[in-house]
Amino acid sequence: MNKKKKIVFITGANRGIGKAIAQKLSNNNMFVIGSSTTKQGKNIINQTLEKNGIGIVLNIKNIYETLICIKKIHKKFGNIDILINNAVIYHDKLFINMNYKEWYDTVITNLNYIFYVSKLVVKSMIKKKFGRIITIGSVIGNIGNIGQINYSTFKSAIIGFNKTLALEVAKQGITANIIAPGIINTDMTKYLTKKQKKKFLSKIPLKKFGSPEDIASAVLFLSSNSASYITGQTIHINGGMYMN
Repeated sequence: MNKKKKIVFITGANRGIGKAIAQKLSNNNMFVIGSSTTKQGKNIINQTLEKNGIGIVLNIKNIYETLICIKKIHKKFGNIDILINNAVIYHDKLFINMNYKEWYDTVITNLNYIFYVSKLVVKSMIKKKFGRIITIGSVIGNIGNIGQINYSTFKSAIIGFNKTLALEVAKQGITANIIAPGIINTDMTKYLTKKQKKKFLSKIPLKKFGSPEDIASAVLFLSSNSASYITGQTIHINGGMYMN
């Protein structure tokens, strides 16, 4: 590995948006370490990144495992320059039918993992006086969605987290931003019915769903020196479905 390359750590890098981000950054001369919860996912990441990165297995629910993982990355590859918080646990269900575990996993577990991963990584960024923390949000955090009260709560909560984090680490040359996708063509959208797709498209002025590449390109920009004056922001990529 070329030590001059920026080191990227991205959670949930084996499919969809995470996979596209990992590929985009590795193709732009960055060394990418991508995590998955399974060995199969790890193998997909390795195949995607080839020699310009590596896949690892990480259970984001396990805080101790996460701590050991970050320490191993720092020891083997060097300090992380760019953190992409992408992985997410979700359980879609109407509020009236949702149980405690479905609420807890989607809201508390997701928030805890972002808190701990960011905290473990930011310490080394402070020492270097450089860092990029990019969290993948969602348009749902701003507009809500039937059957996703837990998911929308989580995605709303990270906005406050991101703004405060950005304020606290700005003097150390670290930026913290959110990219909030709208409806993106991934495995999740495959399960939408024609009626559901038509309903979503009626709310999108550009009359099309986005692609993982659209999100990956924005992540690449926020990771670059060209975005050094952007922090504490939520960048919406949704075809006009929601406008700040």
